[in-house]
Amino acid sequence: MARTSYFLDNIYTTDGGESMRRYYDDWADSYDTDLRENEYRTPDRCAQALAGHLEDKTAPILDFACGTGISGVALKAAGFGTIDGTDISDGMLEKARDKGAYRDLFRVDPDAGLDTGDHEYRAIVAVGAIGAGAAPVENIDAAIASLPSGGIFVVSLNDHTLEDPQFEGRLTKAISEGRVEKLIAEDGPHLPGIGLGARVWAVRRL
Repeated sequence: MARTSYFLDNIYTTDGGESMRRYYDDWADSYDTDLRENEYRTPDRCAQALAGHLEDKTAPILDFACGTGISGVALKAAGFGTIDGTDISDGMLEKARDKGAYRDLFRVDPDAGLDTGDHEYRAIVAVGAIGAGAAPVENIDAAIASLPSGGIFVVSLNDHTLEDPQFEGRLTKAISEGRVEKLIAEDGPHLPGIGLGARVWAVRRL
């Protein structure tokens, strides 16, 4: 049965920066329960989208803004074995570490954009991680720029985020400029318990 919570009800209006970090730290203990009780579908949808386009399951993957690691578990279940995760919240990363799906986990500054540093990833996955109540739109371009030729970027944009055309616009602009090719853009459930959907995009770096 669907259950609302303070955190789930208010996340889409939360400011960024340190206030966002504190919000996710405070949410960490109940995060998995809140999302499970509302039938969180997006991690599996994104993992399957990647599995359909990246044959090498040993290839290193970045799970951007991995939260408590629900997305890492989905990627591992889809056959991927080399997964790193980043998040702004120590509380979330502690929960993710306990799940045992990741090679490495890194805390990042809430005001810093996506930066892979010295790591090279064959895919970057952003599950519910970019958009309203999450990381800003610039991370779409940063993810694409961080990938090598042939690398794959999978991102989910929920219904709230799709109301702001700049998010999907960054993807369509990258396609029109020849930086990536579109693989999929599929609508489906995100949190059915609260009637929220999401569009899962996958693009390949050219």
